[in-house]
Amino acid sequence: MLSRKKKNLSKELRLKIVKLASKVPSAHPHIGSCMSCIDMLIQTLIYEMKPSDKFILSKGHASLALYVVFNFLGKISDIELEKTYFEDGTQFGIHTPGTLPKDIPLATGSLGHGLSFAAGLAKGFKLLGQNNRKAYCLMSDGECNEGAVWEGALFASHHKLDNLFVLIDRNKLQAFGRTKDVLGDAANPAKWRAFGFNVISCNGHNLKEIENSFSQLRALNKGKPNLLIGNTVRGKGIKAIENKVVSNYTTVVGEFYKQAIEDIKNMD
Repeated sequence: MLSRKKKNLSKELRLKIVKLASKVPSAHPHIGSCMSCIDMLIQTLIYEMKPSDKFILSKGHASLALYVVFNFLGKISDIELEKTYFEDGTQFGIHTPGTLPKDIPLATGSLGHGLSFAAGLAKGFKLLGQNNRKAYCLMSDGECNEGAVWEGALFASHHKLDNLFVLIDRNKLQAFGRTKDVLGDAANPAKWRAFGFNVISCNGHNLKEIENSFSQLRALNKGKPNLLIGNTVRGKGIKAIENKVVSNYTTVVGEFYKQAIEDIKNMD
């Protein structure tokens, strides 16, 4: 049973994303991707990670979802986020910056690089004898079209990086189409198992399922990197854009903004 606290937090952070996006006079905040990955970010960053662990948001265009979670954790102040988001000179733009190395170790936006960087972090922890430290990386399913992803996957498997936890936001949409129609389903569990990963799939919007999936991964064979595939809906919570390509290119203004707020408040 999902606790009321977690359920309310999911709504609260969705509402904050929409309100911040409404201040941007363009479709750049990628509202659809933020809504599809926010629950996975909540469970990973708030409930799973230890202070010594590191997190990479490889799908950097969902930066606003990451910012609101860091804001909840007190890593980004209300003033910093609400007053400077998307403004000239801000550290909090459309893609994650490289100016906050403690909490955001890698500037992302160019897809396909996060996994390799996270694998490098995991390998570094092992070389330093810091075997309890973990590296987490959230990717998009469309991003798995990139060749660098599979090079990183081979590296992680070859070096037995069981302190690496990869998450895929499998919303089955990418920039201008459905993943199955572009280059096929590269987030298929069988593919990743063939590359030597422990793999668990779950409902990426159910925080209890995500929590249980992390527990299952930790109980699987050591000596393998770990992958949690979250089956999600792009635009989740905003009915007008759920599971639509346009969800990443929607300006959050006017009646759309008002209805989005109502939709989220009334989510089950």
